[in-house]
Amino acid sequence: MSSAALPLASVPASTAPAANDSALGTTPPLGRPHARRLREVYRSAGWPCQDLLEIELLATGMLQRVAGPAGHETLRVTDAGIAYLAATLLRNRSALSKHEALVEQVAGEMVRAGRITWRGLGLRAQLPPDTEGGKARWCIARPDVFSIRNTTVQEYVDPIVHEIKVHRSDLLGDLRRPEKRAAYLDLGGECWYVLGCDAKGRPIGAADEVPAECGVMLMEGRRLVVARAAPRRSRQALPLGVWMALAKATPVAGLNDDEQGMLGDCEA
Repeated sequence: MSSAALPLASVPASTAPAANDSALGTTPPLGRPHARRLREVYRSAGWPCQDLLEIELLATGMLQRVAGPAGHETLRVTDAGIAYLAATLLRNRSALSKHEALVEQVAGEMVRAGRITWRGLGLRAQLPPDTEGGKARWCIARPDVFSIRNTTVQEYVDPIVHEIKVHRSDLLGDLRRPEKRAAYLDLGGECWYVLGCDAKGRPIGAADEVPAECGVMLMEGRRLVVARAAPRRSRQALPLGVWMALAKATPVAGLNDDEQGMLGDCEA
């Protein structure tokens, strides 16, 4: 019998893989799926899945196998895993804060322009049919900022969608979803991408990376500047379903009481 057919324990040491092989010492990169699995194990009884994610988490010391009294094994998140989850939570909160801050800035600009503005709406939008002559499709679009003119004439409401991006990976993922842009364009006469800056203060994208049917705004310091204007699209009045969603939602607050008082003093 050849040595290749022998069990690993009986293979001569010269032919068996070395314990300190460089491949074994390589730490697998961890990402969102790993953090999600750690959270699931932390919240559960720790039953093993025995998949690749689990192997990588065990190899990096984020998980530990624990033998039960009946001989079965469960998983426990180690101190290193807890520290990794805490760091992930901090990064997520930081990203959310950065995104929300830019959303607030854009919404404030729309309010100061005299528009009625909402954040985080879920609006029913129509998509083109899959095939020519097919049925129209519908989806729920969730623009970061949605605004209309302050007017009583339906044809003049001029709806505008602003989509906020503060991370390049998020921007690139969004640009690969043409149906999402189609939904925004169905809702708004204009659709804008507002691009934040990276850690070095550089815009996360360029105007020519965004499809031509959308406008682009960039952050320069603390100011929003137009890198490319959004084409104005003619559209009919907003559908009843959108009006109902707007009526149920709370718009962004306008001038506060102090500012209103200052205006009153000026009039006096």
